[in-house]
Amino acid sequence: MSDWNAAQYLRFSEERTRPAADLLARVPLEDAAHLVDLGCGPGNSTALLAERFPRADIVGIDSAPDMLAQARRTLPNLRFVAADRRDAHPDTPPDLIFANAVLQWLPDHASLLPRLVRQLRPGGCLALQMPDNLDEPSHRLMRTVAADGPWAASIGDPAAARTPILGAQAYYDLLRGADCGSVDLWRTTYFHPLADAAAIVAWLQSTGLRPFLGPLSPEHRAGFLAAYERALETAYPKGDDGRVLLAFPRLFLVARRAV
Repeated sequence: MSDWNAAQYLRFSEERTRPAADLLARVPLEDAAHLVDLGCGPGNSTALLAERFPRADIVGIDSAPDMLAQARRTLPNLRFVAADRRDAHPDTPPDLIFANAVLQWLPDHASLLPRLVRQLRPGGCLALQMPDNLDEPSHRLMRTVAADGPWAASIGDPAAARTPILGAQAYYDLLRGADCGSVDLWRTTYFHPLADAAAIVAWLQSTGLRPFLGPLSPEHRAGFLAAYERALETAYPKGDDGRVLLAFPRLFLVARRAV
């Protein structure tokens, strides 16, 4: 897969930052000394952490060079590290591991989340949110279009692009069994008014479409995107103001390690 594109991602920075702000608002820490922004991307979530905890030592971790370069330009006084997003790599057990829209890309949550909890200090929090949209038309149509066209052989199994996340009960049981004294879970569906189907394509090119586009030649990529946009035009009809509503459900989780 090609590198993450920070400029493409930030075309919808306000919409992408809102879930991070909603997640942070539910973190029950009055103060924090050491924070990890896991999968920090271009630093939009890291900026929220720095505003909430201005005296904390904050490290942003990501594996995408372009995202890290943008984060360092935006927040030159904070520390950003290129590392595996499956591990917080703490020098000191953090008070908070914050993961905004990243863990849905990683497999085996049954072992991943307890490992992250173990890296926290006692009383520390794991806070994460993940898109829960694989059953939305935007993502079902990705798989349908990927399987039906001259690009299908290059893409391979469309269902393998992203593993479905677990259900709320599974996460609750998993974290309660991993020494978490409290687990706060909720699901929110955001409705984003966008200009048209092409805007939905632009939104998803920097995220959900990446596994589909990465293996394609320029010719097949253009053909795939055109076919996908046509399918979206039917699934997302325009409203009275000429815009379309992109429904975007997300699962939120704040777990606090027992003291």
